[in-house]
Amino acid sequence: MKQTELVFIPVPIISHLSPTVEIAKLLTQRDPRFSITIFIMKFPFGSIDSMTTDSDSIRFVTLPPVEISSGATTPSPFMPEFIKAQTLLVRDAVHELTRSNSVRLAGFVIDALCTHMIDVADEFGAPSYLFSTSSAASLGFLLHLQFLHDYEGLNLDEFKDSDAELQVPSCANSVPGKVFPPMIFDKGVDGAAGLMYHMRRLRQAKGVMVNTFIELESHAIQSFSGSTLPPVYPVGPILNTRTRFGEDQQNASDIMSWLDDQPPSSVVFLCFGGMGSFGADQIKEIANGLERSGHRFLWSLRQAPPKGKMAFSRDYENIEEVLPDGFLHRTARIGKIIGWAPQVAVLAHTAVGGFVSHCGWNSLLESIWYGVPVATWPIYAEQQINAFQMVKDLGLAVEIKIDYNKDNNYIVNAHEIENGLKNLMSINSEVRKKMNEMQQISRRVIIDGGSSHSFLGHFIENVMTNIP
Repeated sequence: MKQTELVFIPVPIISHLSPTVEIAKLLTQRDPRFSITIFIMKFPFGSIDSMTTDSDSIRFVTLPPVEISSGATTPSPFMPEFIKAQTLLVRDAVHELTRSNSVRLAGFVIDALCTHMIDVADEFGAPSYLFSTSSAASLGFLLHLQFLHDYEGLNLDEFKDSDAELQVPSCANSVPGKVFPPMIFDKGVDGAAGLMYHMRRLRQAKGVMVNTFIELESHAIQSFSGSTLPPVYPVGPILNTRTRFGEDQQNASDIMSWLDDQPPSSVVFLCFGGMGSFGADQIKEIANGLERSGHRFLWSLRQAPPKGKMAFSRDYENIEEVLPDGFLHRTARIGKIIGWAPQVAVLAHTAVGGFVSHCGWNSLLESIWYGVPVATWPIYAEQQINAFQMVKDLGLAVEIKIDYNKDNNYIVNAHEIENGLKNLMSINSEVRKKMNEMQQISRRVIIDGGSSHSFLGHFIENVMTNIP
């Protein structure tokens, strides 16, 4: 009997690869006819080896490394040269995969930022499906910008650092220019031009899975109905909630032991993602805001890579040099500063009562899954739109900032931070109540009878119907 083979092509960074691996597992558990091969591109920084362990139904194929000459110095997931350079490698790998008569190629499941790979799928006569690891609202936002740009001559520069607002079908409230993703205003190929390209190509897919659920983003999901888009399947929340600490076992144990000693819902957790780092002036304002708030805190404080080096944030060798004098001593009883954080394990801990987040979509889904209210501090990519949606559209977060941009040299002052923390940690707030309700819903949607469980079934039907 022939295997029904799906080829997955993710962007090789944790925030994209982790949900891709999890949705692959769900598909093979749901329908044992599926066998899945996940192609791993060798990014020039960061390690993802711990995530790529073969199983009976899923195998990982690591592509050979390629040299790119873009001159990029930041690990942007929108690097078209890097993705395009993989197309020949993917083509060769699929040729090798399909040489066996026992394999029936059912289609390609492609990251929404790898749409160049649709061309490879076309060469094999295989349908393409996309997987978006971002919110439905941000996906709809980019699709709407692409439509306005291509057909109505929208000049995006009018919205840069502006209070001017744009009506966007996937957002319940008009979106001010100051929360547009910063790369929208980038004239390079990994800015607006690259994003517009991906949105045009997305429209050619047979279907789009989105890591969200309709009860969370009902407005955004409903905005896709009746459009010319391919079918959209909200199949989330797709999360890896298993806690493996690996080489960081000792640090993780220390962190969890400290949390064990704190009262329930008393700790503010500050964590800003793999690329989240701040300059010395901003770090001091955060420290002063924390100290003035009086709340217990666990702060993942990371250092930016050396200027011009492509890498993720890293731990400080001497944390005291960037903090206010005496800060560690004065806050020793209520606070703990760490480097890397086992984020899922921390959010799952009963001592954590609030999460100051960069608003990456995975982090927001994790906060919902564990019912931890969020204070928004977006930094890069589409995080400003996520923050805007969480605060303004969904009421699931409080604002420290929703329009922060790491490139504009703005310093969020200690007073703003203190106020945000007090609002975040308010025990009887409407945000906390809504978050608790959404937590319960998020657990129900993925089990039999839930909306996401049903949408995944519809996606499987789509795939089986379109097998060449």
